[in-house]
Amino acid sequence: MWKFVKKYIHFAILGAVLMIFEVLMDLLQPSIMSRIVDDGVLGVNNEGVGDLGLIINLGITMIILVLIGCLCGSLNNVFVNLASHNIGNELRKASYRKIMTFSFPQIDHFTTGSLITRMTNDITQVQSFFSMFARGLVRTGFMTIGSIYFMFRLDPEFGIVVLIALPFVIAILSFFLTKLTAKFTILQEQLDQINSLLQEDLSNIRIIKACVQELYVKVKFGQANIAIVATQIFIMTILAFINPIINLLMAILISIVLIVGSVDVAAGVTSPGNIMAGITYLTQLLHAIMMLIMLFQGMSRGKASLNRIKEILNTEPEIKGGDYIPESGAIRGEVEFQEVSFSYPDDEQAVLKRINLKIKAGETVAIMGSTGSGKSSLINLISRFYDVTSGKVLIDGVDVKDYSLDFLRSKIAYTLQKSELFSTSIEENIRWGDPNAKADEIIRAAKVAQADQFIMEQGEQYETVLAENGKSLSGGQKQRVSIARSVLKNAPIMIFDDSTSALDLSTESKFFKALAQYNEHSTKIIVAQRISSVIGVDRIIMIDQGVVVAMGKHRELLKDCKIYQDLYRSQIGDEAIL
Repeated sequence: MWKFVKKYIHFAILGAVLMIFEVLMDLLQPSIMSRIVDDGVLGVNNEGVGDLGLIINLGITMIILVLIGCLCGSLNNVFVNLASHNIGNELRKASYRKIMTFSFPQIDHFTTGSLITRMTNDITQVQSFFSMFARGLVRTGFMTIGSIYFMFRLDPEFGIVVLIALPFVIAILSFFLTKLTAKFTILQEQLDQINSLLQEDLSNIRIIKACVQELYVKVKFGQANIAIVATQIFIMTILAFINPIINLLMAILISIVLIVGSVDVAAGVTSPGNIMAGITYLTQLLHAIMMLIMLFQGMSRGKASLNRIKEILNTEPEIKGGDYIPESGAIRGEVEFQEVSFSYPDDEQAVLKRINLKIKAGETVAIMGSTGSGKSSLINLISRFYDVTSGKVLIDGVDVKDYSLDFLRSKIAYTLQKSELFSTSIEENIRWGDPNAKADEIIRAAKVAQADQFIMEQGEQYETVLAENGKSLSGGQKQRVSIARSVLKNAPIMIFDDSTSALDLSTESKFFKALAQYNEHSTKIIVAQRISSVIGVDRIIMIDQGVVVAMGKHRELLKDCKIYQDLYRSQIGDEAIL
């Protein structure tokens, strides 16, 4: 944590110094009050004659000390908050940067809900943890030590009473806090579950309503809430017992101080003002201990949250790029798979088995096969969304693991199977393909993707702001905006992962014709389910159960490949084969 703290440590130190002055002002008050009672009111040292002038002077002194204490306390809050919020800001940015380096399996391991909780609630708890540490610990520490010191100065017996009672107070606090610490980690994990359920249910609200499953998700969410409420009630119950016990100890100690003080007053060892000051110091001490309880409660929760944040920061990305960048800064687009096998993490079953395949630069190939045959898994290896289990994936004869990861992905335009759009304008969604693109380039990309016509029919045309995840558009419209984004990138390798499935045959045909003219030199890899999508490509690669079983042009596969024939028959009919 030091690298996050050191940048703002001067704020924390300044806040701590100001807190010491505030505590000092509080500690001076009871001694002054003692003099007001003894000399100003009772006239203990003046044959019972009070001194109004002394009362006024000491009263003014007390007011000045209170004002100084208030100023120091206010400035302390300012500087401590400057430190804690800036540290929280640095932590949040560092955590987000690290999350952006995670592979898909690592994100799945943490879960989206958990990452959201860690980035929001946990970092807020860490901010509070630092604030409490920098402010509360200084205050309670100096207040405890100072109160005991001044009680010894007033009457050594007062100090001895406190020192005898202090171990009992610490033992009680330790007992209760050990019960709480483990529960705070559980509480944050339960918050993870709540956020995961909420994120999943809101994302799939249309499916929930369509399947009339509102009651099911309500019950499921309710059960998660019951679990978190049970944990919170346990924590609150423990805390509810602490206050009465500390108050009981306070009453006992005050009674003992009064008894000891009355004996000492009768013996002429101390004065009534000293007894009053002693009780005030004792009250300050016990209030400091009560604050310490809340401090340790917050710090325990903050520490649990800090450990969860550190888990993100200490997790190394599974997929790391090399440092190779071609001298020309360009690639031709040749893709080759050499003995490639692949299994998903924590799954021993191979999705791809010893794939050997070479795609020439500028070639247009289609990858087809039944659902679950490994088509998407194969193309995900090109961009290194996943890494091969064994074998190599080469681009222009260089292992993709050797390329700089940013360079590699900058040379690949990838249109996902599921259209992912952002809650911003259509133009900005397309501009993700090339942040420096001009307006006319964006329009041209949209025309290639067959999106321009429906965009111009929108209320604000290209400036139309989309609903969350593009839900204000139809499936086909979302796909065309996503395709336009990839077209705008104009990369040497273009991958379309079943990204035209929601388009009608006419629109799909127009798109592929326009794409061939727009970027004729790029290597195009098309994952498709429909025969009509791939008839005109250079080669069709058939995959079955993770193995390449055939490849060739449409006519060749129609003649020699049974799997392709079955697929063709199911879509077109027997007559076309004959």
